[in-house]
Amino acid sequence: MTTDPPPERLEPPDPADPGPSPSSPPARAGARAAFRRWRRTRPFWATVWTALGGFVIFFLPMAPLGKILQVGVGGIAGMAGGVVLMAMALLMLLLPGQRHTAGVIAVIAGVASFPLSNLGGLFIGMTLSVLGGSMAFAWLPEKPAKRSGRSLRRSRPAAGNPVPPASLGGASL
Repeated sequence: MTTDPPPERLEPPDPADPGPSPSSPPARAGARAAFRRWRRTRPFWATVWTALGGFVIFFLPMAPLGKILQVGVGGIAGMAGGVVLMAMALLMLLLPGQRHTAGVIAVIAGVASFPLSNLGGLFIGMTLSVLGGSMAFAWLPEKPAKRSGRSLRRSRPAAGNPVPPASLGGASL
């Protein structure tokens, strides 16, 4: 006895239905574009690097509870630093307006993990968290507006077309 479901019946295509048009994008492309728009409204890559650094710092000293208690404060401090970094990554992602505070705290926690947690997660976690925190601090929510072709500065007049002198109350300078 088999547990496989019966095969699906293939029906012939309806000649009246033209099917999907080549110009209509698939549903996956629409979801990808929506994710791209959402991602660009927050420091996404800063969040990824900070969370990855916190993950490395948190799980590198992970051991059974008996071993952590033997290690002492170093193991617990390393785990706390990793939790703080992952919380800052979540804060950057959910509240992009607080990216400066979260970025500074992530850099401080990443540098503090060097003496507290196995050389900052063997330098990998520390480097990733400092990179992510500095990226979050530097991230701007939107691109500056494009300037038109005209310059904002006044251009100098041509030699044959002098500018009239400025006047103060009718008197020329």
